Amino acid sequence: MSGREHVIRGSVSLPEAELLWRFSRSSGPGGQHVNTSDSQVELRFDLARTDALPEVWKQRALERLASRLVDGVLSVRASEHRSQWRNREAAAVRLAALLAEATAPPPKPRRPTRIPRGINERRLREKKRRAETKQGRGRKDWQ
Repeated sequence: MSGREHVIRGSVSLPEAELLWRFSRSSGPGGQHVNTSDSQVELRFDLARTDALPEVWKQRALERLASRLVDGVLSVRASEHRSQWRNREAAAVRLAALLAEATAPPPKPRRPTRIPRGINERRLREKKRRAETKQGRGRKDWQ
């Protein structure tokens, strides 16, 4: 896993040197082995100080992930697998996906379109026909 870069989007990727890994004991099932192995992974990435991302992306990510950052550092945890190696992969993938979503360009604004006149006229004709049908069901003068 070390020495490998994690692609965010296009040619932009996270350099392994800027990733901080921490390992601890994971909770949950696992038998006797779980008590001795540090399988939970915490991956930290200093978003505020990195030079790996283009400046525009960095600002966008800092804005969108503001609630998740602690002193400009983004951290992701993974403990769903029993092996540390699989948890490392899961954390790296999660971090890359999070950054890819946060750095994505904003969606294009919606251009309002007009309803074609024919559709509107058809709707009004149908509405009038329906009203006449219901009108015919009203009280009759039975004298």
